[in-house]
Amino acid sequence: MKIKSILAKPFAKRIAKKTLKWALKPEETQEKVFLNLVKEAKNTAFGKDHNFKDIKTYADFKQQVPIADYEDLRPYIDRVVAGESDVLWKNKPLYFAKTSGTTSGVKYIPLTKESMPMQIEGARNAMLQYIDETGDASWVNGKMIFVQGSPEMEEKNGIKIGRLSGISAHYVPSYLLKNRLPSYETNCIEDWEEKIEAIVKETMHEDMTVIGGIPSWVQMYFEKLVEVSGKKVGDLFPNFNLFVYGGVNYEPYRNKFEDLIGRKVDTIELYPASEGFIASQDSQVEKGMLLLLDGGIFYEFIKADDFFDETPNRININDVEIGVNYVIILNTNAGLWGYNIGDTVAFVSLTPHRIIVTGRIKHFISGFGEHVIGKEVEYALNDAVAGTTIKVNEFTVAPQIAPLEGLPYHEWFIEFDEAPTDLHEFSNILDGFMQEQNVYYFDLLEGKILKTLKVTPIRKGGFNSYMKSIGKLGGQNKVPRLSNDRKIADELTKFSSQ
Repeated sequence: MKIKSILAKPFAKRIAKKTLKWALKPEETQEKVFLNLVKEAKNTAFGKDHNFKDIKTYADFKQQVPIADYEDLRPYIDRVVAGESDVLWKNKPLYFAKTSGTTSGVKYIPLTKESMPMQIEGARNAMLQYIDETGDASWVNGKMIFVQGSPEMEEKNGIKIGRLSGISAHYVPSYLLKNRLPSYETNCIEDWEEKIEAIVKETMHEDMTVIGGIPSWVQMYFEKLVEVSGKKVGDLFPNFNLFVYGGVNYEPYRNKFEDLIGRKVDTIELYPASEGFIASQDSQVEKGMLLLLDGGIFYEFIKADDFFDETPNRININDVEIGVNYVIILNTNAGLWGYNIGDTVAFVSLTPHRIIVTGRIKHFISGFGEHVIGKEVEYALNDAVAGTTIKVNEFTVAPQIAPLEGLPYHEWFIEFDEAPTDLHEFSNILDGFMQEQNVYYFDLLEGKILKTLKVTPIRKGGFNSYMKSIGKLGGQNKVPRLSNDRKIADELTKFSSQ
């Protein structure tokens, strides 16, 4: 047994004990986080505007701090981006994580001296808990790869800006640097096909033991490995037994992965967001991910069914219940207050508090981490038909993550009242407007992870025929603008006019 795996086990046991200590005292742990956040931010612009100096209890906090999305906090964030200090959190942030906005194009999410370590420790501790539970530390001796975005960053008013995965690449612990692949130069390649080829060349002759990343991206890496080597991934890497993922649901990919690997491997699910590291899988036996209660985030929850009420009831960890679909609200040591990230979660355990991600509060597409929302597709389509004779009766959009050939794409099912004379040209125009609406979608096309969208025309009356076929024609029933699976799409194909 090598020295790294020998040292890893006592370290893992220490982290597991520390985690269990706060996990079994959830109310006390969150109360400490809450009081510390309010204390540290009371002299910020936001803290003064919302009377943090007078906040003593959670009830006080709810009276002073409203639920907010990015647009609500944007006046403060714009001040931070402009270089002002002590606005949402003390001092200036270390970084801005650049992410896709809903109505604002690009969002700049602050990462501070206090919040950044939590992003790294969240992933590290999940892997250490795996060691403590299974007793298997052999993987720390092999090579590891986390398929991620470019670590290159730009700078604005003295603050570095990049994608979260790229920023995190600068924080790999020194004791793992020699184990980490690919090289920095390869990680910086923007073109995804070129990057995958370079990663394959660097890794296919190594002893890979841990592989991580968004499942859709890793699938492309696996497919290329199989194509180049002529072997299953599990035969190419006999010591590969741990896949770490996050960002999208793994289940649609599971069968494909096991086929590409040639066997089952253990998995660890992470719930990282630019806004904070929220949860991580702490057990190979228990369902769900452990909510990180001591990670500098004070959590609030609103029942999803009540979220759009005028004054929805906000609760903290003390009052959550198993099986209820909640909108998760964050208050963080990066200065996000009452922040709705748009995700919904449900608790599967309260001792300790484990969650599963149930989706988004609104319909969306995020097969590759793009988080396309309804307003974006509606705006893009409106722009595409503006000034033309094209008229649209109804439409919906779904991802095609496993086409028979070529790259994945978004498929638009559109029922035209007046159709375009050139459907291919219209598709390209629509795709251009979608790229303007969603920066992640643009990046995925630029990186050759997705190809341009496909429009499938539906015959006139086709949407009504579909709704009738499922017993939902009329009344309040309507087809969602977006789906993150192919259930609706595959049925609508029967009503295509092609």
